[in-house]
Amino acid sequence: MEPISVALLAALAGGAGGEAGRQAWETLSELVRRPFRRDGSGDGNSDGGGDGNTGDPATGSAEPELVRLAAQPDDAALARALSTALAVRAAGDAEFRAGLVRWHRLAGSSHHGDVHNEISGGTFNSPVLQGRDFSGLSFTTPAPRRVDPGTDTPPTAPD
Repeated sequence: MEPISVALLAALAGGAGGEAGRQAWETLSELVRRPFRRDGSGDGNSDGGGDGNTGDPATGSAEPELVRLAAQPDDAALARALSTALAVRAAGDAEFRAGLVRWHRLAGSSHHGDVHNEISGGTFNSPVLQGRDFSGLSFTTPAPRRVDPGTDTPPTAPD
């Protein structure tokens, strides 16, 4: 499994992506808070615990890292720590790994990719919006000017 992007984790912890980002962060939080199954089987039949829970949900669960990043989403070191903790937990817990792969596929699909915006070669007289994945926006523009087709006169303002 590829590591979870530090940028994705920091963005989601910081509230990027609006409602979709909030839901992705909440889903990751729920996944992390599930019992940690050290044996990796996830079948609940391992020796020494029945349900696979170690008795200390914070140890090795990635929950402490998740909580710290939620409190300080601009801290890249905390995002890296969470990414590492998720990878370590996924390596030892097959059920968690499967859930994390599903989560990453869904969360990452709307938060990845480079953006390159460029405007060049001319004079532009309209507003420009550059970025990626905009929603809920509206623009108001004036009606186009009318041209008198029988003359070479300049356009006139609408009536």
